[in-house]
Amino acid sequence: MKKIFLLFFVLATGLAIHAQPDTSHVQVTTFNVNDATEHWLNTLSGAARAKSDAYFEGGYWLILWNTLYAVFVGAIFLLGGLSKRMKAIVDRVKNVNIQNLLYALLYFILSWILLFPLSIYQGYYREHQYNLSNLTLGGWFKEEMIGLSVGVILGSILLTLVYFAMRKAGNKWWMWAAGICIVFITFIVFVAPVFLSPMFNDYKPLAEGPLKQQILSMARANSIPAENVYQFDASKQSDRVSANVSGFGSTTRISLNDNLLKRCTPAEIRSVMGHEMGHYVMNHVYKGLFEMSVLLVVLFAFINFVFNLITRRYGDRLGVKEISDIGSLPLLAVLFSLASFVFTPVTNTMTRTQETEADMFGLNAAREPDAEAHVDMMLSEYRKIDPGYWEEIFFYDHPSGRNRVHMAMQWKAEHLNEIK
Repeated sequence: MKKIFLLFFVLATGLAIHAQPDTSHVQVTTFNVNDATEHWLNTLSGAARAKSDAYFEGGYWLILWNTLYAVFVGAIFLLGGLSKRMKAIVDRVKNVNIQNLLYALLYFILSWILLFPLSIYQGYYREHQYNLSNLTLGGWFKEEMIGLSVGVILGSILLTLVYFAMRKAGNKWWMWAAGICIVFITFIVFVAPVFLSPMFNDYKPLAEGPLKQQILSMARANSIPAENVYQFDASKQSDRVSANVSGFGSTTRISLNDNLLKRCTPAEIRSVMGHEMGHYVMNHVYKGLFEMSVLLVVLFAFINFVFNLITRRYGDRLGVKEISDIGSLPLLAVLFSLASFVFTPVTNTMTRTQETEADMFGLNAAREPDAEAHVDMMLSEYRKIDPGYWEEIFFYDHPSGRNRVHMAMQWKAEHLNEIK
């Protein structure tokens, strides 16, 4: 999911993508989808394209380094004796649920400290290396502290509930744990637009005008229960464009960032909003929760199986015997990281499929194929635009720029007599 989708930036070093290619001279009878696609792709070339490719390909390695670093942190907890010291501290409390809560709090804080070198590199220094962040070091650290605070509180409550289920459900713990996690994720999706997102950005109603009415008209035409449109100040973080239709039920909210307003034409904004509305109309939140439920059941079952294999042989050395003992958390975290790494192509394909569906919905809703293509090129400033087939399968949670532009040009070719 959700991990909550979308963005863009324009490099200050001079990416020449602001001028849209003029395809108006192409005659209806001679419009060629492949030629039009290449025409758009060529608007990002040379050093700019090489920089985009390098940034995105570097992310492939970060997936591996994050996994290996998680294993390293787990080893510090288990083999370095840190987990045993934490257990000795929390065992002074009589209530086992309070013990687990305190251990989880300590675990999240200490894990964040141990992971900090990699976090500051990939979250701050690397982003500035590629001119993708507008945050100062202090601003970045402030957001890290907010995220840590929220994560520690919510994560500790979640783990306390999971370990309660472990004690009560025995060998079937993994089914109960998956169910608890899904309920928890659903709750986060519900409250995020109103309570969590405003912790990082200021949200305010979009100024009255033709654009707001056009967006609300699109929402009404697609049965989206939104009475307002909000904008938020994402420019303090980066120059990337983004928008979303988040939440569900009473917390459904249509939001777009200030970069979208500053850098895009009304047609391009409508194109982006059409895509985001597509996620809502096609029930991607509910489909995503269902897919996540299935995946979590499989992951927890796999982790349960591997955990038992490991502890039967190395349990004494690791100081872990029972999975319901909170001291098993570092090992479970390592196994979850490894399983997530293996399942990366699966989760990416799940998300990429929904993004492709939303792209097509957006084309039909906004009917702005050239605007869509232009936005796709903006997003390609930090996403490799033309990957290989298997590269896209393994590493892309959105369709590649080439595929998105080609889809837009295909739609244009099939509706030439219907669009302006």
